[in-house]
Amino acid sequence: MIYAIAYILTACLIFSGCTKKTQEDQASVAASAIEGSHISSQTKTAAGSFKPFTIYNDKGSVDNHFIPSGFMPDGQCLKLDDSYTDGCYSGKSCIKIIYDIECSRQGQKWTGIYWQNPANNWGNRKGGFDLTGMTKVTFWARGAKGGEVIQKFMVGGIKGQYPDTVVVEMGPVELTDTWKQYTINLAGKDMSYLSGGFGWTTTADLNPEGATFYIDDIKFEADPTLKPEGKKQQDIPFYVYSDSSSPKNHFIPSGWMGDFGDIKIDNMSKEDPYLGNTCVKITYSGKGTQGARWAGMYWQNPANNWGNADGGFDLSKATKITFWAKGAKGGERIEEFKMGGIMGEFSDSDSAGIGPVVLNKDWTQYTVDLKGKDLSYVIGGFCWATNVDVNPEGATFYLDEIKYE
Repeated sequence: MIYAIAYILTACLIFSGCTKKTQEDQASVAASAIEGSHISSQTKTAAGSFKPFTIYNDKGSVDNHFIPSGFMPDGQCLKLDDSYTDGCYSGKSCIKIIYDIECSRQGQKWTGIYWQNPANNWGNRKGGFDLTGMTKVTFWARGAKGGEVIQKFMVGGIKGQYPDTVVVEMGPVELTDTWKQYTINLAGKDMSYLSGGFGWTTTADLNPEGATFYIDDIKFEADPTLKPEGKKQQDIPFYVYSDSSSPKNHFIPSGWMGDFGDIKIDNMSKEDPYLGNTCVKITYSGKGTQGARWAGMYWQNPANNWGNADGGFDLSKATKITFWAKGAKGGERIEEFKMGGIMGEFSDSDSAGIGPVVLNKDWTQYTVDLKGKDLSYVIGGFCWATNVDVNPEGATFYLDEIKYE
């Protein structure tokens, strides 16, 4: 049996159950927010064309339709000011967000916010809007310094008794210190029910010094010329892990398996990385906490995707995965390193692996041959698995520079 727990990003992003906490000192609850579904004809002009449908325009604007109430995982490490007035892109106000990295490191090491209707709606209440006809969300954003990395911006994805009919994600996004417009393509998506209008998440790994950034003019728009966005073939090299704070990282180590209680992972280890500033340190105790006598981990996209969410990448240009690994002592045995193999409604298109591998004490490069494999849809970007029989005293090992080439 496969057991999985959430890593730092197991977000209630696509599941209900986040802390349902209204932070009145941070989020303005729009007086115009109306419970119950709203039909898309409300967004039409007299001529029958669609006018923009605003998420955020200005503080207190009657045009605002969603409330920034979905603080994740608990809102303790965030400050939101939606009445900030200094240097906004347009209008009288914009949104200023401060991510407290020291606070986050003491907790779950990630954070985010959903704009919801009604407030704090994680799919347990009927609300939201029918936005059929809308084909994109546009918004403006900038960082306080530039270089701040948002792991993803998203539309929809809330589950529960009243789930959103769509989930679309964009990212990672590295912000500049000047205002820039971003677009999330919604063409061809089912927009008939949406209570999670807009959201974002990021992590401590991506922002080791924290992050302050600004957002303005968030709105749905109808662009009849916009075409549905298919899976784009990604350019190579394509990283699973480069450095802890690198925006080049594309998968999340969220798929913990077997005796998941026996695993500790440090994505920011500075213990002799092969390249760059950090590497991945994994400690497997071999205690058999869940009684499985084995453990492993998948790097997934999106986080915790066991084939139940449309995500992943088209990596058809790749012919191999390369990565560097070493054991703390040497002699640690990993039964398999692999990619792909996740099955579900949205399954990986193929799988490949190597193993068993007995690690050296020094950094050694390993290769998984992908020639002839169908890499058109990859959600399980990288994986390892081992067991207590071959590591009776547990194992500590390191990974670095995991990439498709």
